[in-house]
Amino acid sequence: MKKFDRSVIDVIGNTPIIKLQKVASHVESEIYVKLEYMNPGGSIKERIAVYILEQAIKRGDLKPGGTIIEGTSGNTGVGLAMYAAVHGYKTIFVLPDKQSIEKINNLRAFGAKVIVTPTNVAADDPRSYYSVAQRLAETTPNSFYANQYYNLDNKMAHYHSTGPEIFEQTNGEFDVFMCGVGTGGTISGTGMYLKEKMPNVKIVGVDIEGSILLPFFKTGKVVEAKSYVLEGIGEDIFPDNVDFSVMDDMVEVNDKESFIMTRQLLTREGIYTGGSSGAAVVAAIRYAQQLKEPKKILVILNDSGNRYTGKIFNDEWMRNNGYWDNTLNVTISDVLSTLGKGNDDVISMSDENTVSDAVKILKQENISQIPIYSKGNLLGIVNEKNVLRSLFEGKISLGDNISIAVDRNFELVNINDLLDKVASNLIQRKTVLVEKDDKIIEILTDIDILNFMSNRNF
Repeated sequence: MKKFDRSVIDVIGNTPIIKLQKVASHVESEIYVKLEYMNPGGSIKERIAVYILEQAIKRGDLKPGGTIIEGTSGNTGVGLAMYAAVHGYKTIFVLPDKQSIEKINNLRAFGAKVIVTPTNVAADDPRSYYSVAQRLAETTPNSFYANQYYNLDNKMAHYHSTGPEIFEQTNGEFDVFMCGVGTGGTISGTGMYLKEKMPNVKIVGVDIEGSILLPFFKTGKVVEAKSYVLEGIGEDIFPDNVDFSVMDDMVEVNDKESFIMTRQLLTREGIYTGGSSGAAVVAAIRYAQQLKEPKKILVILNDSGNRYTGKIFNDEWMRNNGYWDNTLNVTISDVLSTLGKGNDDVISMSDENTVSDAVKILKQENISQIPIYSKGNLLGIVNEKNVLRSLFEGKISLGDNISIAVDRNFELVNINDLLDKVASNLIQRKTVLVEKDDKIIEILTDIDILNFMSNRNF
């Protein structure tokens, strides 16, 4: 045989990078994703598992026939279990109970002992998965505690692996590197290497609403952690591997938008990845929207979607938890694309004009609504029906200043917001203005939504 590898460990890495074509088509920046789920065990965590264990063997911390112990959200456990299977070690893993059953079953399939602990307890509670894993390591003979949160080999694994690999693949031809922050190893190690090679690169972390990491990065204050469902990013502790000095910025996302994007990555891009990857793409789009000029953004997609078939990719679970509604959980960008709208500038007027001026524009342009601005600030909308009613009732005259006819019952929504936000506003009879890059690109109406639903066969 001409070419082969000695074991599955030897084929970790060299994962591909592709450019997103659809889910980020509404932003000018180019968003590229590195498919870490194409590692043999299905996640980026195999990189750190191998490095941590090989360093432990070199130091004599992990001895032949020993037991590897770790507190994990699942993916690091798979990497450790894979290495253990090849080299003859035993494994014990401790997981919080919010982790998917697929992750738990994966670990047990390797022959690992798996202990499930409660999620909603403090990190220093003896029942937490941090505490249980540490106690097991202290009481199990001939054991090694991988300790991915505080073992700096985690960070160095990415410094020696992920960072150089990305630089070699791209020749440094990108502007922003983004990934989720949990243990902190990926962003800190990769970011450290990239900054050595690319001094101008921006390193941007992604955090989940409820985590304590982004609030501390932004304000320097420690806040109380709140519950969230997303797996793999966010923390209620400050791991030693989180190096805030490497990060230039952080972006926060929430559970719902992360899960919906995860579904869209599969149905629109063919990318079968997990919830933290959906979160990272949402964050990349959000970051791109606030840039003054287009950039090339590279995003890490951490793990495989097959870990989440019972949750994110389960319609019933999504509906029962308030994350999924087939009609409304699409973006406004999808709506405009389906309707062929959002490509032209919306005609607007200044509050220095008169009612007569507005009537002429409504007639000439064959439109029914006009946004009215005052010194660059949006006042509201002039609607042809409201103007006509007010003229008939004698409440206004054609010579009056247009501001007297302005309807201020409007809502600004972003092109990347979900349709359910629009629907609730339309039900309340608010005018919905769609904004992109601080510019109004469309006025959505009830009939637009009906046409969209008809076209999509809802």
